[in-house]
Amino acid sequence: MKRLLCLALGLVMSVSLFSSAYALNYTAHMTNEATFETMEEARENGPAALNAFTGRDSYVGDPCMEGYPEGTTYVYRSANMYTCLSAAPRMSTTILVYTDKTFTDKAEAKAYLDDMGLCAIVDEAYGSVVLVTPIDPEQGFGDADQYAYYQLQSAQTNIGGRGSEGSYADNAYYGGLTYRYVIGIDGGATFINNYVSSNLDYVGRIAGLLLVNGTMERIRKVASEVPVYMVNPTDVAVEKYKAANGTDAWGHDGDVDVYYNQNLPLRKVAVSYTEDVDLSALVPQVYDDLFVKVMRNAVLRNGLYTASTPFRSYNFNDAPYSIAERNAFYTGETEGHVFVTEHHEDRFASIADDNGAYIDVWYELLPAEALDGSIADHSMPLILFNHGGGDDPMQYLDEIGGLAIAEHERVAIVAPYHSGVGNLPVALPALVRYMLDTYPALDPSRVYVTGYSMGGRASVASLCGDASLFAAAVPQGAVFFPGTEEYGDQYADIDIPILCCTSTYDFHVDADARKLQWSNYYGIDRIWFDYLTLINLFLGYNELPETEYDFDAYPYSGFKGDSYRRTVVNGEYGCHTWYFEKEGVPMVGLSIIEDLPHGLYQEYAKIAWDFMKHYSRDTQTGEIIYRAYLD
Repeated sequence: MKRLLCLALGLVMSVSLFSSAYALNYTAHMTNEATFETMEEARENGPAALNAFTGRDSYVGDPCMEGYPEGTTYVYRSANMYTCLSAAPRMSTTILVYTDKTFTDKAEAKAYLDDMGLCAIVDEAYGSVVLVTPIDPEQGFGDADQYAYYQLQSAQTNIGGRGSEGSYADNAYYGGLTYRYVIGIDGGATFINNYVSSNLDYVGRIAGLLLVNGTMERIRKVASEVPVYMVNPTDVAVEKYKAANGTDAWGHDGDVDVYYNQNLPLRKVAVSYTEDVDLSALVPQVYDDLFVKVMRNAVLRNGLYTASTPFRSYNFNDAPYSIAERNAFYTGETEGHVFVTEHHEDRFASIADDNGAYIDVWYELLPAEALDGSIADHSMPLILFNHGGGDDPMQYLDEIGGLAIAEHERVAIVAPYHSGVGNLPVALPALVRYMLDTYPALDPSRVYVTGYSMGGRASVASLCGDASLFAAAVPQGAVFFPGTEEYGDQYADIDIPILCCTSTYDFHVDADARKLQWSNYYGIDRIWFDYLTLINLFLGYNELPETEYDFDAYPYSGFKGDSYRRTVVNGEYGCHTWYFEKEGVPMVGLSIIEDLPHGLYQEYAKIAWDFMKHYSRDTQTGEIIYRAYLD
């Protein structure tokens, strides 16, 4: 059976033309071999392994795992785990297996995972399988195992966590954040039902569940929506998971009953019954059909619902994570035939910055029809996506929703690794021109740019370099890139539609502008300097009058604008959008999502695309063309 690769960056199609010039030393993966260890061995070996890889001698064990019950847990790690040098470990696939089966030694435990195909799955996906047995084998899982679950969760999801003694190794060594799945078998399924699913902090971080032969106490309640596949469940358990997912539609796929929320179909409950459970067939099937279709994005403020927990200061301690569509792909190709190519080239070495740095790594995502000649020349849009500080380009693309946009909207994407490059106004337009010259299917009249945080700054830098290349821009959570008179001169003959995106706990929204501190601590009252300046700068570029901000009259935005809408995204957060119009065409906009801090959210790419797709640029005259009713 063809196995599905989950963002397997090291196995995507790659083109390499290395040079001796100053490269950025980007890597998506470490160089480890696959290992199978007891948890005690993993705890001991993790810091040494990461110190050897980084050469820093700065990694220590996570103190949250002190006192973790010995002799209960095994860890399988794939080769070439995602690098600990960036946010890439957020992409590590993490599969937790809870079973009341006992194992005489590591070999027997490893064989149990191999028989279910789990080691092969994470070998291709990159990540870990953690096999957990009860503290008391005779009594089975209970209260003490619940605290051990909390310890393990805290260590695994604390991506990039550190303390006074150094960086914590556990999260990068056997952890993960976005692709986190749990399998419960027999007593393990009962444990998940009674002790994990009933706790918002626990179930709210799980992207998918497989539960086999479990029971559930009537007093329990599933605390958050969670996609689940259940084998031989009790009626009580089925109804509780249906209620949590808000299912209002149903049907069947063969012998599997399916219940789902028709407006949010990722909120799904699948149920089957069989006297003979074949785990070797079931686990790969559920992984392919359910797990790789969904992920969880950590998007709330730390401690919002977990402020009293022992490890409340840990990174991403903000359950419930948001359920998001996942666009996993086979070797270099998604299910919908979008081809992913990782490029390492010295093509742009001639435009290195003053320090000799240049863009030498980028990812291209091209639908098959852009490559096989089946569509007309100049017919497919191109989007330049710019990652934020510390992010991996593919991790950023997935968590922002860009991979799903490429799949569903049939658009091409180029995503460079640009950290450390100082001349982005030159480098990024050069990358766009390379894409247009290389792929005739791409439409030079429909080129767009977006990015988050540092990537939002890079998006504005792209415009500064050559705004005429782009039909629209959407800087998100953007660190300000200052305009100059030279950059502004180009707008004497052209306009540029732009939508600035932020959120109510982003550091671009501040309750008291005099404090100039991140609003994570103060809440929402007004946008602050970066966006105040950016909006007026582009009003001027588009020959519209600058606005005088009045936050007493118009909280959040400081202005009324020519149009305004409040919507709800992903069924969970309110979204406010204002536009200034030029001759009836929205040209400068502001979007603010309620409740979210500075961080990636899968709806941001959709917001960007829903704005950008209405615009094209006449390549002869430079005129912006607006199509108001484009779907």
